[in-house]
Amino acid sequence: MSLVLDPAAQDLLFREAHTANTFSDEPVTEEQVQAIYDLVKFGPTAFNQSPLRVVLVRSPEARERLVAHMSEGNQAKTATAPLVAILAADNEFHEELPRLFPAFPQAKDAFFSERTSRESAATLNASLQAGYFIVGIRAAGLAAGPMTGFDPAGIQKEFLDGDHTPLAVVNIGKPGDGAFYPRSPRLAFDEVITTV
Repeated sequence: MSLVLDPAAQDLLFREAHTANTFSDEPVTEEQVQAIYDLVKFGPTAFNQSPLRVVLVRSPEARERLVAHMSEGNQAKTATAPLVAILAADNEFHEELPRLFPAFPQAKDAFFSERTSRESAATLNASLQAGYFIVGIRAAGLAAGPMTGFDPAGIQKEFLDGDHTPLAVVNIGKPGDGAFYPRSPRLAFDEVITTV
């Protein structure tokens, strides 16, 4: 059975897409980032939750502050990528729910009055949105280098606040020379899928 999505688009988004480790110096524009967000904001989440927050790191001073909190193996590529995005979960996302899920305006208080419930929901749904964001980067013809090798407390203190939890740092741009490592294996269908 074939997929509805054109094979070239399947390759762009998944089969031929790799995590990039080097980038060209071609800039990534605000217009490109807005087009990416305007596409991926429609990805499904529970109750239309939108806890993902994105901090674009553009200035040399901010980049230097960020690189200091990256793991050693991630520092050089983060220092040289055309654009870096900090993806974070807003643990107070529930304040937007009455507007985002008008069919159930009491969801804000019914499900998310406790901070621990909000943090759990924010992490799950912002992580879904982070995945959509990476696919959106690929849809824009750019490469993404998502990383979790960083000091979360340092990034939170430097760029966020106590209501925002950093999830990933993503280098964004056109791939450079030697950008991609060989494709690593993935689990097969029968190793993952169970029918009951």
